[in-house]
Amino acid sequence: MAEGVAPYPVTLSVDYPDRDLDKLSTFFRLFAAIPIFIVLALLTGGQSGSDESVREGMRWQQSAGGVVFFPTLLLVLFRQKYPRWWFDWNVALISFATRVMAYLALLRDEYPSTDEEQAVHITIPYPAVRQDLNRWLPLVKWLLAIPHYFVLALLAIAAVVCVVIAWFAILFTGRYPRSLFDFVVGTLRWGLRVAAYAFLLVTDRYPPFSFGE
Repeated sequence: MAEGVAPYPVTLSVDYPDRDLDKLSTFFRLFAAIPIFIVLALLTGGQSGSDESVREGMRWQQSAGGVVFFPTLLLVLFRQKYPRWWFDWNVALISFATRVMAYLALLRDEYPSTDEEQAVHITIPYPAVRQDLNRWLPLVKWLLAIPHYFVLALLAIAAVVCVVIAWFAILFTGRYPRSLFDFVVGTLRWGLRVAAYAFLLVTDRYPPFSFGE
């Protein structure tokens, strides 16, 4: 990060499992994740309903399924308001979805909680709409974020490859290679920031083209 540049307000970190991961759980991860993935799919209106691991996991961050998007856009535009309970729902949903994606990506072997933070830490600030948000910008944020969609599509493919390699590494060594772990988490972080800008509408600051925290 350049000197004098404030950190991006939306953050995501996942605790690195500095221990042997459960090999049996890792081997059957896609099957073990089916129940919680069904719950997530129901909450997001089916927008996340696929088992293609991280690549599909990134799709929920680029959609508005389950997220209170259009009503928020209209209230920011016409009333300059963002109801706190809409914000809390959006943050809770995106946090839950991220825990599910982290589990699918083998980053952790704790089963995803529907409400507890566990080892996936997300910070999304509640905006002071009149001071922090341009009321007209939500109309074009989704369009301005198009370059990120292309980058995320490529990163998601690379992340799937990393997860497959990590799957074999965990089965043989019990450990998730740290470089692969950081890449997958960085991809999820990138996608979260784009979602926060374009669909959660919590910040007008353009997402950085960066994996960094």
